[in-house]
Amino acid sequence: MLIDSHCHLNFPDLAGRIDEVKASMREKGVERAVVISVNVPDYPAVKALALAHEEFWATVGVHPDVEDGPDMDEDFLVAEAAHPKIIGIGETGLDYHWCKGDLEWQRERFRRHVRAARRAGVPLVIHTREAADDTLAVMREAGADAAGGVMHCFTENWDVARAALDLGFYLSFSGILTFKNARQVQEVAAKAPLDRILVETDSPYLAPVPYRGKQNEPAYTRFVAEYLTTLRGLSYDEVAAMTTANFFRLFRKARP
Repeated sequence: MLIDSHCHLNFPDLAGRIDEVKASMREKGVERAVVISVNVPDYPAVKALALAHEEFWATVGVHPDVEDGPDMDEDFLVAEAAHPKIIGIGETGLDYHWCKGDLEWQRERFRRHVRAARRAGVPLVIHTREAADDTLAVMREAGADAAGGVMHCFTENWDVARAALDLGFYLSFSGILTFKNARQVQEVAAKAPLDRILVETDSPYLAPVPYRGKQNEPAYTRFVAEYLTTLRGLSYDEVAAMTTANFFRLFRKARP
């Protein structure tokens, strides 16, 4: 059994073919997936997928690069996170790639998500891009360790990984792990504690080899897991069991 810990099935490329996506998941041994919230307008569709399909859970939150439009306040996040199938808060964090200038609004949104996760007793799903130092600073300042969570689609160096691990966070690896030039990510995945590793697709983006450059989907979590077997000298069954156990340890509400 595998679990895709991070995907965007509400995005147009996948939303129109959910039955096909589920069939492909079954074929590849990927039994469950977490549909991740990124903004206010799309959140109802994210939640609806989790409610309509036993295979899916969801999160609630606003992506750090959403600068304009409606936001989610702390009480809304906490209230939504009380639903049995909303198992985490995010994705949240910091992204300095697309957004420039004074980004205090991003940091304040991140703090708000951390506060909500602590109140709700659910883990955080954290996105960081070109902002590792500030991401870690907010995590420490806001007490993210009290909520716990996962650094999704991890691509940073070992120093950042170690800092996140020291805060009790998990590291989730995506299809990037299989890319030939992804040496830094591979080095981190090769020495991260086995009990802190998750796998994901971030679909429809970042399809792993052998589908790199094509549309990604949860079934391709299998290729990320298979690459981990090479890095860690484990069997496929061991990687599947390990990452699944890690997932349920972190996302307690999802436990059978």
